[in-house]
Amino acid sequence: MSTGMETRGEPVTPANTVDDTTVDIAALLERGRTLSTPVLKAAVERLAPPMDTVAAYHFGWIDAQGRPADGDGGKAVRPALALLSAEAAGAAPEVGVPGAVAVELVHNFSLLHDDLMDGDEQRRHRDTVWKVHGPAQAILVGDALFALANELLLEIGTVEAGRATRRLTTATRKLIDGQAQDISFEHRERVTVDECLEMEGNKTGALLACAVSIGAVLGGADDRTADTLEAYGYHLGLAFQAVDDLLGIWGDPDATGKQTWSDLRQRKKSLPVVAALAAGGPASERLAELLAADAKSNDFDSFSEQEFAARAALIEEAGGRDWTAQEARRQHAVAIEALDGVDMPPQVRAQLTALADFVVVRKR
Repeated sequence: MSTGMETRGEPVTPANTVDDTTVDIAALLERGRTLSTPVLKAAVERLAPPMDTVAAYHFGWIDAQGRPADGDGGKAVRPALALLSAEAAGAAPEVGVPGAVAVELVHNFSLLHDDLMDGDEQRRHRDTVWKVHGPAQAILVGDALFALANELLLEIGTVEAGRATRRLTTATRKLIDGQAQDISFEHRERVTVDECLEMEGNKTGALLACAVSIGAVLGGADDRTADTLEAYGYHLGLAFQAVDDLLGIWGDPDATGKQTWSDLRQRKKSLPVVAALAAGGPASERLAELLAADAKSNDFDSFSEQEFAARAALIEEAGGRDWTAQEARRQHAVAIEALDGVDMPPQVRAQLTALADFVVVRKR
């Protein structure tokens, strides 16, 4: 099992070996995408025009002119986890499909709103919805996807579906809490590492935790099993976000689909920044001075590439980059350890472990 993490843009290995069991990550992700996409498209087709076409554009199914497209719909980690979650409870993977789609709808609701709030003009190598269709459509379609997620689960009409919906709505509320915390941090000079981890646990960990428990709940698992799977997903989410934070500063734009120094341009108090500021020492103090001046600057948007590069170099010199990489590895290890609390088929355990490895060894 690989517990290392690469942050400098080397490609992800498509298959991992865990406990002498080869896991084809690409096939695992493709299964989640193949089983969930038809249900996802059918859900989106319920939306009134033009929200249906705006959503289709966001998911990469059509281009800005409405022509069919084969866009990058994301890594599909959450659908893969939801199907494995069902199998961990002894059910068929198809049982987890409504949960997989519901989680994807909520995830994309958050992306539509986040892109607008953050001013991101690019996602997955194409213009974001608010850039193409306007802020109003980004808000409306995001709201509609959230409503569809709950509608889809409640239509099942079982006790398990009701339990799954409660978990999804709780995760959504935590996700929104995390986004609110993230925005508030941008206006503060100092944020503690613990505050940053709490924010990222809400913003990313909660929904990933839901993804890896919702299929099990739909398959009839008890709360103890679902809670244990959620612990795996929560810590996996923190590892995932730590890697995202590294890519948000040092990621290759050709791989991430975002601008260079993306998080620095948005003045985000991400883990590398917060850890560097907490480290103390000359580089940390100089970084604090620059960021305090940046917060008061009227010319921040016109900063040169060299100015952003200088800030990234100070973060690295102060230890923020290394600390975040180590934290990703630590959260990965905690996630894997949580799997010991669930009695599941060995192959499912191997696949969950391999997916965790994939999350911390990715380049985008």
